Formats: sequence, C-alpha cells, structure tokens
Amino acid sequence: MAEGDNRSSNQLAAETAALEEQLQGWGEVILVTDKILRWEKPWFPPAMIAAVSVIFLTIYCLDPSVLSGVSCFVMLLCLADYLVPALAPRIFGSSKWTTEQQQRFHEICSNLVKTRRWIVGWWKRLFTFKEEKPKMYFMTMLCSLAVVAWIGQQVHNLFLTYLIVCCFVLFPGLNKHGIISKYAGMAKREVNKLLKQKEKKNE
Repeated sequence: MAEGDNRSSNQLAAETAALEEQLQGWGEVILVTDKILRWEKPWFPPAMIAAVSVIFLTIYCLDPSVLSGVSCFVMLLCLADYLVPALAPRIFGSSKWTTEQQQRFHEICSNLVKTRRWIVGWWKRLFTFKEEKPKMYFMTMLCSLAVVAWIGQQVHNLFLTYLIVCCFVLFPGLNKHGIISKYAGMAKREVNKLLKQKEKKNE
C-alpha cells in the first residue's frame, strides 16, 4: 500500500513538474489570474462580472455565426499563445519572482494536475458504469440529456452560457472565502431536518 502511494506521489510530482515547464512562459499571467480569481481585493468580483458582461454584450451586439465565433476565439487563443510568453516577462519581470510566488505557481500546477486526474477518473467511472449496468447508464444519460435539452430550450443559449461562465469565474473565490461550504452546510442541515421530521411522522 505504501509503495503504491509513493508511486502515485512520484507520478503526481513528475506530472506537476512537466506542467510547470510547459506553462513557464505563462507564469506571471497565471499568478495574476490566480489573485483575481481568489478575490485578493474586494473589487475583483464586480470587475470580473463587468468584464464578462462586456464580452457577452459585444457578442450579442455583433451576433456572429457559429463558424465566425469559433474562428475568432481560436484566433485569439493562437495570438495569446504567441504573444504572452514573449511579452509577459517584459511587463511583469520574471526575474523578480519570489520564493512565495514560485511556491504558489507550483501549487497551481499541482491543483491543475489533480483536477485533470479527477476528470479522467470520472470519465473512466462513466465507462465502467456503462459496462456494468448498461440499462441504468442508458436511462441516466437519456434523462440527463433530456433535462439539459429542455433547459437549453427555455433559456437563451447566449444568456445560459453567460451564467455558466459567471459561475465558473466566481467559483474559486466563493470556495476560498468559504461561501460554498457555508451554504452547502446550511442546505445539508435543512435536508437532515426534513428527513428527521419525515421519520417522526412515519413513527
């Protein structure tokens, strides 16, 4: 068991080191983005919502076709991939990195690797579920996709995407400040109360 844990830890360290090397050119941008997403200043959340709102308002006004929108998005990614590694050191000064910044960059890369492993793990569990219980898998997927299709039919696609992106950019800050755990705990207590009341009624 200990040998397996050591092997897993070594593999995690190796994957983290490889990711750090790949993202080295983006290091300064990643650290700044991390500060914004974790709400290190009180005005970061409204600034993020404002930025996302401006982007989606621009998309709504331009009303590009799907092909044009995808092409522009990929083009921006290509430009960022080319320009950021070249310009970031001049803007932020990578030579001024402190030990604390390097440690935080390592933690971010480690969390990204763990998140990737978590996604791959759930993907494998899904296929295992399909092989072991194909009928249950089929019904679950059918019902889930039907619900998603119904939601997509009721809500405008762009507005629904806007809400998803807003939740995505706010999630790290909500998690760091304990807001998610607070309300999740409240919801759990309410559910437990309802279950206890139901048990008393049955008695």
